[in-house]
Amino acid sequence: MSFSRRRFIETAALTGVGAALPRALFARVNPGAAPRRILILGGTGFIGPHQVRAAIARGHSVTVFNRGRRGSEGLPPGVEQLTGDRETNDYAALRGKTWDAVIDNSAYVPRWVREALAALQGSAAQFLYTSTCSVYALPNPGVVDENAPLATLADPSSEKVTGETYGGLKVLCEAEARRFAGAVTIIRPHYIVGPEDPTDRFTYWPVRVKRGGEMLAPGAPQDPFQFVDVRDFAAFAVHLIEQRTAGAFNAVRPAIPLRQALQVIRKVTGAAVSFTWVDTPFLQARKVEMPMWDPPVGDGLGGMAASSRRAEAAGLHRTPLETTVRDTLAWWEGEPEARRAKPRAFLAAEKESELLAAWHAAKR
Repeated sequence: MSFSRRRFIETAALTGVGAALPRALFARVNPGAAPRRILILGGTGFIGPHQVRAAIARGHSVTVFNRGRRGSEGLPPGVEQLTGDRETNDYAALRGKTWDAVIDNSAYVPRWVREALAALQGSAAQFLYTSTCSVYALPNPGVVDENAPLATLADPSSEKVTGETYGGLKVLCEAEARRFAGAVTIIRPHYIVGPEDPTDRFTYWPVRVKRGGEMLAPGAPQDPFQFVDVRDFAAFAVHLIEQRTAGAFNAVRPAIPLRQALQVIRKVTGAAVSFTWVDTPFLQARKVEMPMWDPPVGDGLGGMAASSRRAEAAGLHRTPLETTVRDTLAWWEGEPEARRAKPRAFLAAEKESELLAAWHAAKR
């Protein structure tokens, strides 16, 4: 099972708020688009506020629907907030209202999609479901495009979300979304990264590189590294709604070698750092997991190889990696000291030193 699936909860439980997208980005995407009324199921996690701000920057109106537990500090003025609970099929707040499009960020079991569509029947013209690249069956030695084989569940009736069931449940959610009587859009992101990312997975790399010294680099230099900047992801969702584009899209950047990613980060930070490559068998034998490292072996084969061609043809923007690194690092360094003292996905410095010492000893 790949790292991304083992750590699915870190993706599913995204919290926090998003920074505003640069208006210049939208000037390049579908200028003069007609205003849309957009409902976001969720809206106060990590990606939701970015989508809200992307939509507002483009002149659209936004409603968010959630349990109201996370607050609205990250949402701009004028956003309508409706309260309900998907776990109990409480969609009463949506009754009698209409929108041009609905974005569903928060469904992890197919029942939630099915019940949402029942509540929204006749209320919107487009349904955009945020899925995941974990829907693809692994291992996959070929091209992981939108037509690649999908994951299956031994028990399709189960609603227990685990590392083993996450991808299969998302496949079933997609199937329910396709029952919508209107345009159906499915976007499948990989790791979503950038400023305000509460998981600290991508953040680990620029923070660690900037610290300098000898740094453990996992696996092989050519191992794939794949993600999407949250601001590109948000802008893409809004763009697909503006165009009323239907279909499935891998919302990802093309994979690059991990060595290249580290070199870019070193250049941005100006750090005096050296990379010691520690091979996959050595790390796996010690059950070492590192953020966003999915070695292309076993069930990890194809896990970081999703094709971005269809999404980029449909308008997915690609923020330079240098910008993502710089902005993420600036955000992190502006966080309270108490937050930075307890990172959520970092390889502890003591553990890294221990592993490097063991690696050097093994190579003597």
